[in-house]
Order: sequence, then structure tokens, then C-alpha cells
Amino acid sequence: MTDSYVVNVDAAIYRLRDAGGDGVAGPADPEYLLIERGADEEHAAGMLGLPGGTMETAPSDPVEGGAIESTVRRELREEVGVEVGAVRVVTSGVFQLDTGDPCLNVVCLAEHEAGDPYPAAPDEVAAVGWYTPERIAGDDVPGFTRGYVERAEAERTASR
Repeated sequence: MTDSYVVNVDAAIYRLRDAGGDGVAGPADPEYLLIERGADEEHAAGMLGLPGGTMETAPSDPVEGGAIESTVRRELREEVGVEVGAVRVVTSGVFQLDTGDPCLNVVCLAEHEAGDPYPAAPDEVAAVGWYTPERIAGDDVPGFTRGYVERAEAERTASR
């Protein structure tokens, strides 16, 4: 018997900020957008994570850019009100939802293009914030989120 999986797509959204903070051109440091999941969420309530959500594309739906990219863009608009550039798959994994259902999680990388992030879906997102990789490594960030950001950052720096 083959299990069927819920497909979830998370987005490691980054922006580059002036490393010196003085407005002078130079190397830029990345910041990643993390959300605090809503208290009533069925999975990982109240935890820091990447924005994203369940793929809801039906096989007959027209999908521009592919099902994963379409899901990323829709979820980012719905949850945090932002737009991104190119979307690249970074990694994937399988875990079990609190309901017991198996979930395929696909993590993507994309650069922030427009919109000031905010909890556009307050039942799903309690708060948003930009975090440096150093803060993510040392803050109260769950290991799975930390691992996803580390992989996204490795992909970002490798593709420069």
C-alpha cells in the first residue's frame, strides 16, 4: 500500500541589507523572513518557521511557473503580503503532521521583491520578522527551521 502525502511548500525569503549600515556600497548581509505560527495552527503552533503552506492546485488548474512556484507565490501573498523573484527548490523532506498524516515538505529559496511583510492571515501568522543567519543560529528557532535556512543560505551563496 502506498501512502498519500500532504504536500507543503515553505519559502526561505531573503533580502540583502547594507553590511555597514552606513548606506555606502559594500558587501550585503542576508536576512530571512520568519513567521511566528498562529496559536491555533494544527502543526507547530506558536513556533518560528518559514512562511508557506499546503499545495492546493488541482491537476486541471492552469499553473504558471509550475505547481511549487505557484504555491509559494500564493502562500506569500495570503500569509505575509509579499512578492518574490525567481523561486528555486532547495531541499525536501518528509515528516508526520500532528494529525498523523505524512507530509512532503518542499523548501524553496526566493529573494524579496516587494511588500512590507505583515501577518496578512492572523489566524495562521501571529508575527513576522527579518532574521540574520547568525540570529537564527542563536535564537529560539526550532532545529528544522534553522536547518532549512542553512540549506537556503548555502544555495544562495553558491549561486552568486
